[in-house]
Amino acid sequence: MQIGIVGDIHAAWDTHDTAFFNNSDYDSLLFVGDLARITGSLPVARRLAELTKPSWVIPGNHDAVTLFQLVAELKSRPLAARVGAVGMRWRVARLAAALGPVRLGGYNRVTLADNLGLIIARPHAMGPDRPYFRPYLKRAFGVDDFQTSQQRLCALVNDSPVDLVFLAHNGPAGLGDTPDSLYGCDFDPGRGDFGDPDLKVAIDHARATGHRVSAVIAGHMHHRSKHTGEWRQTSLRRDNTLYINAARVPRIEGHGSRRHHIRLSINADVVKAHAVFVDDRMQIISQERLA
Repeated sequence: MQIGIVGDIHAAWDTHDTAFFNNSDYDSLLFVGDLARITGSLPVARRLAELTKPSWVIPGNHDAVTLFQLVAELKSRPLAARVGAVGMRWRVARLAAALGPVRLGGYNRVTLADNLGLIIARPHAMGPDRPYFRPYLKRAFGVDDFQTSQQRLCALVNDSPVDLVFLAHNGPAGLGDTPDSLYGCDFDPGRGDFGDPDLKVAIDHARATGHRVSAVIAGHMHHRSKHTGEWRQTSLRRDNTLYINAARVPRIEGHGSRRHHIRLSINADVVKAHAVFVDDRMQIISQERLA
């Protein structure tokens, strides 16, 4: 399979992008979430709805939330977060409707091919200290802690094909604790590894039960550190799995002349990926082989 991966969009999507992907040779498209610049994902969702390729989106921490709610979660204000969560199920439903044929996922399994499954992980992930947006997760999925979340994810794995791809917003724990690590904290170096523990457990469980985890795809931690300005590692291989952080922000540079995405190629023997840059004439101008 040839899969196109788009990192955190943060409003950087236009008709040139839609035209490129609709005319590409990709079998399917995966979006790691954070469609909105800060809040308000519907305008981008309506643009994505014009895609004709089979596509899936996992919502990020900026999607289907209000500014009040997002600040309450960031500041760890439980009461304000509960108030802010009122109406979130309706906002998620509106986002799903605006996406049209593009499927919005979270705690679900998708069949990409006869022998290849896609596990879409915990939606609205924002960090490893707690399950953010807990009031919504509890109402929508019965999840109020990492243990319950990992149980749901492991149950999805048990009902999946041997070959798997994981799609998440934030990546798994255990891949490094420095700001330039794949999911090291980019805004506070003292917080170290910022990957999600429930996702790591699910990936470990997949391997332990005989699955081949071909790739784990996420974003959230932007490619350029907010603290130091240095570029982070964007991919690595470990235990025969390709881990990809797709969150190059901004993904459109040079007044539209450079547009970033990642090509993931999966076959029976080889999994490989390339960072791809496309211009506003829908021409590929560079490709860089990832780990």
